Amino acid sequence: MHDVLDLGELRAEVTRKAIKHVHLSVLPPAGKVRVAAPQGMSLDTIRLFVVSKLPWIRAQQRKLQAQERETPREFLNKESHYLWGKRYLLEISHADAAPAVSVSPRKLTLQIRPGAGQARCEEVLDAWYRQQVRDAVPVLLAKWEPLLQVKAQRVFVQRMKTKWGSCTPDAGYIRLNTDLAKKPVECLEYIVVHELMHLIEPTHNDRFVALMDRFMPDWQQLRKQLNRLPVRHEDWGY
Repeated sequence: MHDVLDLGELRAEVTRKAIKHVHLSVLPPAGKVRVAAPQGMSLDTIRLFVVSKLPWIRAQQRKLQAQERETPREFLNKESHYLWGKRYLLEISHADAAPAVSVSPRKLTLQIRPGAGQARCEEVLDAWYRQQVRDAVPVLLAKWEPLLQVKAQRVFVQRMKTKWGSCTPDAGYIRLNTDLAKKPVECLEYIVVHELMHLIEPTHNDRFVALMDRFMPDWQQLRKQLNRLPVRHEDWGY
């Protein structure tokens, strides 16, 4: 069950969960505000918390509304696609064989069966991007898990609409957005470290910030770089 806080021009959706702290999110594309709060916390207390964060909420909404968005992909020859931050021109190749994707210095070639439509092209390319992230992650884990003295029990790579990554600290699970394969590899590394850090500190409190500053001093610059990059066009459900 959801409650809604009406703060004049701003509305916040409130969900209560079995958590210890309040989590505040400002979601793309338009900056919808969502609050996850402990089950026993009163709506008045949540309201005071949200009001105290209004300047931060407004700043996040302005960033989201100003962020460049990709135009919808049509999967046509010479359409721009990205891998690890570099632009490639798409080349569609038809063959009566298993779908495949290959990369040359300037082209990204998508081999697809004759008659395959746009949806199938997108499915094949998404699976390929997912595999690129999966292939890159083990090296990053081997570097950062010993440094942070943590262990991710499982890493999932999936299409995510509102986050670059997430962590379930109790289970040791980390989830990464497939679209990170389109961004510079240092952005993927930042997200991996960010989520691993949540195995030490589940919230974004001062301790979390201090740990990030200690182990990855340039993390805030990387976050800004990632958030400035164009994001996938989505038909958002809200």
